[in-house]
Amino acid sequence: MVADAKSYSPAARGIDGPAPVRMPSWTRALPFIALLAAALALPALGNNYWTVIATRAAIYWVLVSGLNLIVGYAGQLAIGYVALLTVGAYTASVLAAGNVSAAWEPFPALIAAGVAGGLFGLIVGLPALRLRTFYFAMATLGFATIVTQIALAWQPVTGGGIGVPGPALPAPFDSDMGLYYLCLGIAAVATILTANIAHSRFGRGLIAIRDAEVAAEACGISKVKLLSTIFILAGVLAGVAGGLFSSLQTYITPEAFTFELSVLFFISILIGGRSSILGPLLGTLILTALPEIAAPLAAWSNFLYAFLLLVIVLAMPGGIASLLDFGGRSPLPANRRIVPEPAALREVLAGVPGGGHISLENLHLSFGGVKAINGLDMDIRAGQVHGLIGPNGSGKTTTLNVISGYYRPQMGHMQENGAVLPVGEPLGRARRGFARTFQTPRIIGDTSVLKNVMAGGYTRAQGSFMEALFQLGRHRRDERSLRAAAELALRAVGLSRMAQVRADRLQHSELRFLELARALMLRPAYLLLDEPAAGLTGEEIKRLGEIIKEISRCGTAVLLVEHHADLIFDICDHVTVLNLGSVLASGTPAEIRKHKEVVSAYLGA
Repeated sequence: MVADAKSYSPAARGIDGPAPVRMPSWTRALPFIALLAAALALPALGNNYWTVIATRAAIYWVLVSGLNLIVGYAGQLAIGYVALLTVGAYTASVLAAGNVSAAWEPFPALIAAGVAGGLFGLIVGLPALRLRTFYFAMATLGFATIVTQIALAWQPVTGGGIGVPGPALPAPFDSDMGLYYLCLGIAAVATILTANIAHSRFGRGLIAIRDAEVAAEACGISKVKLLSTIFILAGVLAGVAGGLFSSLQTYITPEAFTFELSVLFFISILIGGRSSILGPLLGTLILTALPEIAAPLAAWSNFLYAFLLLVIVLAMPGGIASLLDFGGRSPLPANRRIVPEPAALREVLAGVPGGGHISLENLHLSFGGVKAINGLDMDIRAGQVHGLIGPNGSGKTTTLNVISGYYRPQMGHMQENGAVLPVGEPLGRARRGFARTFQTPRIIGDTSVLKNVMAGGYTRAQGSFMEALFQLGRHRRDERSLRAAAELALRAVGLSRMAQVRADRLQHSELRFLELARALMLRPAYLLLDEPAAGLTGEEIKRLGEIIKEISRCGTAVLLVEHHADLIFDICDHVTVLNLGSVLASGTPAEIRKHKEVVSAYLGA
């Protein structure tokens, strides 16, 4: 067994070498405070023209702040979001003008614009739940075209090509300065709200969906539910931005909502950088001011946007956010050595109920004419490490996918503790206490090791989306609890000193232990490991084996798929050997070692 944590000095715990510097969390707010202070002081310059430009930038940011959650965090290519700006602008203007009912007051009309934006935001976003990448991008562009054509054709309401006046706000917001401060205040609120989501479990869920969708499902993160909620939030912000835009323009026509605006919104996020709030904010400010600074080149605006995007992609692929990530570029300790802490592991799994039992009976699964699983019977029990071995293509990973709910067997039954285990429900597995790792580590690359592990505890939190949006008490308690649990899980696997490092900077062996730490966040009753020792050194395999064995002693049922026969025979209590989807042999490691067919088909002489 790995030596007890108490036998190590504090400096030696986790990974040998100095830990990267962790910046205080309050420092994140400093750039935003500086930008807000500069924005508040801008009217003092006495230049009304730049006040109007800054008002437009604030309005654009209200929209981009929500769109950033969709594009920058969730990775969805929503290019035609000018459509929601259009919806918000026309909703506020038409209601304030009294074209469909008695004239509304400006602020109720602005609220209605947000509601309309949220509704249409969900409608626009629904294709993203089925369409991928560029297909979804084309769907959003198509929706933008439809909205423009409706505005042109619905003349009694929208005024058609002539247009409709924007809502005239009451004093003190009826002046350029008054409107500027109103838009600036709403932009500040939008920044706070979207930052609250970005730094919550929902933000980590969005990044997990973007970078590792299968692993997100294994953690219990529902893509449909989470993205639908984000589309509504982004739509509300876009609708409010549209209402403000109509007041700034004073009169709106379909020609005001150009394709160039959609390009501006989208590129602002791309040059700002993924998984960042500050980067896209700076990108929005730059792209709003750029046409004014380069006024003689206004006709070349699309070319300028494309050129700037090309420069960003070639010179700094991570965008502005990567330039500002000074801590992410700090050197890491060389010759790092993973040193797990079994005492922390036992603390992580202290709440595991134990007694879990999975029974597979006569499972059959075929892909076309290939029988991936052919009459599989197997029992996985709490407190045991059950090894699953066999040649490549024998059905090992397929078996894990069936148990995890990713595949539906055509025949057979699965039971958990005597009750039917539903098939084809991967999202429900996390709440049942199922956790797993993958053949290739599925990580969230551009966020920290700690946040990767915290994503594994998504289902453990109780706070709602609205509680996260407004940073209410239960959400804050959830975050403290998840952070403490993640830090404990990292100590358990020996990665505690890498907690603040970006996960994509880790070595392959460290990624294996990172995935294991994320799985431990579920306090799993059942742990499914798919070749966790692949690519590890002999010493690392030994430490991994000790961790797995300790996990089983804590009451977890472990199913281990592995090609390292020595690891299987050293730590497993029971071994099942598959060949061409069928059980070739099943028994204790000693019995399997002596089985003639196993030796012939898999182990060799």
